[in-house]
Amino acid sequence: MAFLRSSAPSDSFLAKGTAVGLRPLAMPDFADWTQLRKASRNHLTPWEPQWSTDEFDRSAFRRRLRHYQHEQREDLGYAFAIFTLADETLIGGISLSNVRRGVTQSAQLGYWLGAPHVGQGHMRDAVSAIVPFAFFGLRLHRVEAATLPDNTASIHVLERNGFLREGFARRYLKINGAWRDHILFALIGDEDRTVAQVATGSRSTTPIPRNDRQAP
Repeated sequence: MAFLRSSAPSDSFLAKGTAVGLRPLAMPDFADWTQLRKASRNHLTPWEPQWSTDEFDRSAFRRRLRHYQHEQREDLGYAFAIFTLADETLIGGISLSNVRRGVTQSAQLGYWLGAPHVGQGHMRDAVSAIVPFAFFGLRLHRVEAATLPDNTASIHVLERNGFLREGFARRYLKINGAWRDHILFALIGDEDRTVAQVATGSRSTTPIPRNDRQAP
């Protein structure tokens, strides 16, 4: 899987939901990604780590892609952009980060959606697409997620995809410059009530080549 490629054809979607497709960002996405993030700044900053001063520089975007490439190569994380299938509009991002192998076999789910595209079921669709990739493509056992207690939209996305609330973490992550409490959720791969239900919401999932760090 190449992150720094010169083009990004629609058939490169690694997973598809009902109305969205997931694939890695590429340099040709720079303008669309920047425009969407700029337009969504007021919407996103209350829920994200503090943005860097060079957030929208082309060089910073290139470093971002190289970081994603390194994470994927080392089996540490997998980051994707979310596109609509109808017209291939970039609408957000979703990732599996902090991949842990050995006796854990887990990862942390994260996501964001541009302000013009909220309230249309896109993130629920994107999560339903990445879950089969996590369990069948990466052969993970567990996918974890954390959300701010007042982020009701994110809580609904997780619950409607089968995630169960497991706990409460005080001052868990530094969000927009302040340490914030989070609600912890998780989805387990070998529980029939979760994977079978969520996987039916994804139209297709393409496993990626596995390296020696992944479980047999």
